[in-house]
Amino acid sequence: MTRKQRRLILIGSGIGVLAVAVGLMLNALRDSIVFFNSPTDIVEKHVGPGTRIRLGGLVKSGSVVRSDNLSVRFEVTDGKTVTPVSYQGALPDLFREGQGVVAEGVLDARGTFNADSILAKHDETYMPKEVADALKRSGHWKDDYGHQAGASGGGAVK
Repeated sequence: MTRKQRRLILIGSGIGVLAVAVGLMLNALRDSIVFFNSPTDIVEKHVGPGTRIRLGGLVKSGSVVRSDNLSVRFEVTDGKTVTPVSYQGALPDLFREGQGVVAEGVLDARGTFNADSILAKHDETYMPKEVADALKRSGHWKDDYGHQAGASGGGAVK
């Protein structure tokens, strides 16, 4: 075997090992990332039961029902579609109807989103960029959202 052939084999083996390592890293990252979805996204993407996702939108007015043992049911809407949410635990102080919310959990076979965490907001005018973008796309964006968020240093972009 010539010196050139050995060098090509060594370079080829190195590239192969590097490709396998990158593939494994991308697979691990894909499994650990949880993307934001609006209620309309859930319907359009046909999100299957048991898939872990983040759901964001507005808490629909008149939909909050509190039960025993810190259990609460409410609906999240993006103006087009409504998704029922079930949550067991203490809610953030700023949780209320008509406000933006991001919940993390899984969708069950009946279409109810079983949240295991409701993400807290740092102030009453904060709205995650993804929620603001979804509201803009659905035509439910109010101009004063951006002004309030800009004044307080919130995350929404006009």
